[in-house]
Amino acid sequence: MTTAVVEVTEPGIHDGMPDEVYHRDPVPAGSLSSSGARRLLKTCPAKFDYERRNPPAPTKTFDIGHAAHQMILGTGPELVVVPGARWDTNDAKAQVAAVRERGGIPLKQADMDQIRAMADAILADPLAAAMLSVGEPERSLFWVDERTGIWRRARLDWYRDGHIVDLKTCESADEEAIRRDAARYGYHAQDEWYREGVRAVGLCPDPSFTFIFVEKAAPHLTHVVQLGPDEIAAGRHLNNKAIDRFAECQRTGVWPGYASDITTISLPPYALRALEF
Repeated sequence: MTTAVVEVTEPGIHDGMPDEVYHRDPVPAGSLSSSGARRLLKTCPAKFDYERRNPPAPTKTFDIGHAAHQMILGTGPELVVVPGARWDTNDAKAQVAAVRERGGIPLKQADMDQIRAMADAILADPLAAAMLSVGEPERSLFWVDERTGIWRRARLDWYRDGHIVDLKTCESADEEAIRRDAARYGYHAQDEWYREGVRAVGLCPDPSFTFIFVEKAAPHLTHVVQLGPDEIAAGRHLNNKAIDRFAECQRTGVWPGYASDITTISLPPYALRALEF
């Protein structure tokens, strides 16, 4: 797919920016997103740098989540049903490739039905529907970090009068499951990252943040949640660690791997216990 070259050289809000342009990173010097910051903390800088320069191919999980955002928010890539239950034929492969080439998301009919049901479930939730009734989707924010000078970016699912709303598809919207997912995927870091972006571009000095979770499986139950102050503070701490790491790598031009010398390792405790000596 060929897209127009877009460069962001001034901090601010870029409404209407295509999704692929944002994720390609339109800042010439390079910028750090919330997902990038979380990835940088989970792996070594060398792998992070490689992955941002060589984005992985879309997965079914990514496509379903991305398509659900488009269906619910009303903006984003075209959703195209590719007929047939099997996509391993030459004809199906060609159709899938053609959809991706023009920037769309290819889906099986069952996947499209699932996404429509998820969207209907959110619109049937009075609280979630009210939050999405007024506002603007997919707002792209770019700013320069005051402490380190690096560029940062964020793409808000939905923004309304000082309130950020983020959609999450999940296996379970039960409170305990959400707690585990928040810790595993760093949603507390995302929360504070987006708040900082809203403050930095002058949208609101004290924004709030709400997550809307919707289950992938029928009956597609929903759950609207917010994080507490301790979680937000923990997210800020993680963000600062990632920002410092990114800034150092940008400054030196060195994106190190796991180690530069021989590492002496020990076995995990469970392995030692199994030896019984």
